[in-house]
Amino acid sequence: MAYTTINKSTDYFNTKLYTANNSSSLAVTGVGHQPDFVWVKNRNSDAAHIIMDSVRGVTKHLVGSSNAGEVTSSAYMASFDNDGFTLNNDADVNGLSRTYASWNWKAGTTGSGTSTGSGTGKAYSYSVSTTSGFSIVKYVGNGTAGHTIPHHLGQAPTFTIVKALGLTESWQVISSGLAADKFIQLNANSAEVSQGSYNRFNSTRPSSTVVTLGSDDHTNKNDNNFIMYNFCNVDGFSKSGSYNGNGNADGPFVYTGFKPAFIIIKRTDASGDWQLVDNKRDIDNPTNKTLFPNLANAEDAGDRCDIVSNGFKILSSTGTWNASANKYIYMSFGQSLIGSNNVPCTAR
Repeated sequence: MAYTTINKSTDYFNTKLYTANNSSSLAVTGVGHQPDFVWVKNRNSDAAHIIMDSVRGVTKHLVGSSNAGEVTSSAYMASFDNDGFTLNNDADVNGLSRTYASWNWKAGTTGSGTSTGSGTGKAYSYSVSTTSGFSIVKYVGNGTAGHTIPHHLGQAPTFTIVKALGLTESWQVISSGLAADKFIQLNANSAEVSQGSYNRFNSTRPSSTVVTLGSDDHTNKNDNNFIMYNFCNVDGFSKSGSYNGNGNADGPFVYTGFKPAFIIIKRTDASGDWQLVDNKRDIDNPTNKTLFPNLANAEDAGDRCDIVSNGFKILSSTGTWNASANKYIYMSFGQSLIGSNNVPCTAR
């Protein structure tokens, strides 16, 4: 049985649904914490995935489903608040009568420093929660392979996402579910890629202190700004990893040790869209309301998986979820069976 030191997962992660009104100030409350990373998607029409964080500030956003650089605008986020966030009236986050999903993570402890490793040390700033295993790091590239970026988690991250802010470059992902010399892209449906001549990350896994970069512009262009999101496994709260498909509707069971509230999945051996499900857009099993992190598409319906008290069970035989003998990576967040307060989390 899995235990966790996090007795209330919504103190660190929560999905919040809302209906927008296109007002100049829409307060989204009930998140359960002051988020440092907010990911918003319009559910009922084609629209961009909007990603905002407290390290870059309220006037900055990125499009998760695009390789576009950072946008500066006051029309999106107004503030990160004690129990949520306040939006301005851009239609991507606050269109009249549109419904949205927001996924919210708390970091909270801030700091700054100078990067390490090969080449010239550069400035970086960060926000981190070692309790929930999440950090946001904004850093400056130095163009030298072996440049190391401190992540401040105290243990090796198992899922890391990097985006160049001032460049038209794809989102880069490394994961414990991939081989150490592989990476994959968040805004694309393409398969994993070997580091090889791309040289975007060092061909070793992140350590308990740093993520090591290659010299490529996507992750380390000299004097360009980058944002890095790091997640590590925390017993009973978060888990990243991989599973192998079996090609039929009685798919594999993936053990997480907790009841997932959020799951993203990507096939790695071949092309296939990223898949995102959560326990708020569909409160009953099977979970069948899916969004696609690499696409602007509206929410799609179709049975994908059952969310249970200690993991998830794949119910689809489609290639994006469960092709026979093929490999998938995932990242999940949720609530343990029992926390240190001895309060059980029951299956639904």
